[in-house]
Amino acid sequence: MLEMGGRLWTIQLLVQTLCLTSVAAFSNGKVTEACGSMMPKHGHAPNTTHAPYTLAVNVTEFSSGDCIQVTISGTTYFEGFLLEARNASNPDSDAVGSFILTNPKTTQLLQCGHTPFSSVGCGQQKSCLLDPVGCDPEKDPSCFFLSFAPKGQTVVFELSGPSDGYIAFALSHDTWMGDDDMYLCVRDDSLVDVSAAYVKGRSYPQEASENVLTDVAWRLADGVIQCQFRRQVLVPQDPTRFSLDAQYYLFMAYGEAENGEVHRHDRQPLISSQQSVINGPAEILNGSRSPLLMKFHSVLMLIAWMLAGSTGTFLASYFKPDWPERTLFGQRIWFQVHRGLMILTVLLTCVAFTLPFIYRGGWSKHAGAHPYLGCTVLALALLQPIMATLRPPPDSSRRWVFNWLHWGAGTVAEIMAVAAMFLGMGQQSVLLPHSWRLVVLAGFLAWVVLLRVLLGLHKKGYIKTRFCDFVSKASDTDQQRILADDSEDSTWDAWFKIVALLAFVIGNSGFLISFIHTISGL
Repeated sequence: MLEMGGRLWTIQLLVQTLCLTSVAAFSNGKVTEACGSMMPKHGHAPNTTHAPYTLAVNVTEFSSGDCIQVTISGTTYFEGFLLEARNASNPDSDAVGSFILTNPKTTQLLQCGHTPFSSVGCGQQKSCLLDPVGCDPEKDPSCFFLSFAPKGQTVVFELSGPSDGYIAFALSHDTWMGDDDMYLCVRDDSLVDVSAAYVKGRSYPQEASENVLTDVAWRLADGVIQCQFRRQVLVPQDPTRFSLDAQYYLFMAYGEAENGEVHRHDRQPLISSQQSVINGPAEILNGSRSPLLMKFHSVLMLIAWMLAGSTGTFLASYFKPDWPERTLFGQRIWFQVHRGLMILTVLLTCVAFTLPFIYRGGWSKHAGAHPYLGCTVLALALLQPIMATLRPPPDSSRRWVFNWLHWGAGTVAEIMAVAAMFLGMGQQSVLLPHSWRLVVLAGFLAWVVLLRVLLGLHKKGYIKTRFCDFVSKASDTDQQRILADDSEDSTWDAWFKIVALLAFVIGNSGFLISFIHTISGL
């Protein structure tokens, strides 16, 4: 029986091996290859028997832009399905329309059909503004894309970007928002409303009274809004529409929308770095979401408080006893360097403080606590030289009051400056990558604290004592120990503090350069 069972098992295994067939699997379900033929491409012959599934729609007649409910039901469990809408008069044409998922956890959208939004031809057949630079909306769903191409007496515009609310662009005579010719693609449930508008100042866009757009098309897929339209170069019936024969700065923005009503944009608009003639030769445009004035504001504040101010307080905290016999312009070296760095800090802070007011034209209502912290830092920075000028002589009985007030105001100013840095890096005008800025700023703080702790321990004698104990144990006689204590101790103090100061300046400069490099690329 055992021998017979073994033979049967061998025969069964051989039969199963001969019946093996290859099957191609698509683990993520994105079977793009099946878009044209609707064949799953699993490498297996399709089932030709009657399908146990039913496909139904809720209407039999519809107009362009209508939403149609599609229901798939059946008596047999299935792992997946592929569903497309085709033109009934031409079933072999590309897929049309787009789907809205009822449950994104169990179903997903597949990019099928020809997509006209592509960076192919940018700079040759059409002008393009891209964010990030060099992206392709056909391949990268995070790409913000604007293109325009002359077609006779009209211009064809394409706009694409990731948004659940709206995407928009505007033509502007300058780099300031206001008095601009705007075009919006606004999502309203499962539809997209494409319209022209006019923005006066920083007010809500006023939709055009005349329908000046033709050949309007739109698409919703995977959180990306795409719209396309054509506009006449000159629109005499609507004076708010700019002539496309002139040159303009281009703004591109996105944000949330509710019931077809747009909200304030989520980020600072992308603004082209130079003007472009809309009806002119094709070109590739560069842009930035951070205005130059705001970049200068950020850089000057970082130089003031990450390098100049922090180095000045570092010197005042740990280098007062050093170089007692040397002076610089009649004052001790540490004091002159400290005073020079702190004056530079105050000047940089004052200049940087005015730049946002010049850019905004007043107080920003959307900057949160950042401007309040900035005002506090400026006030404390201006208070320090005033207190220093009125300070009592070193031998005065009231000198300790000045020392504590001066130290306290400086410490609070540094803490407020760091908090302002943290909040400032999340502002729309200078929005640094969230995780990156947290890591770099945390690294900067850890670096400053580490060196301050080391010099604090050295100042208290803990590090010096351990070194001297080591030297004493290595000496053979009492006389050698005394000589070693005198010479080695002074040499150790000098070199330790100089190396710590150099490390502090170099380290802070490294963090500063990292921030400046990132800000310059915004």
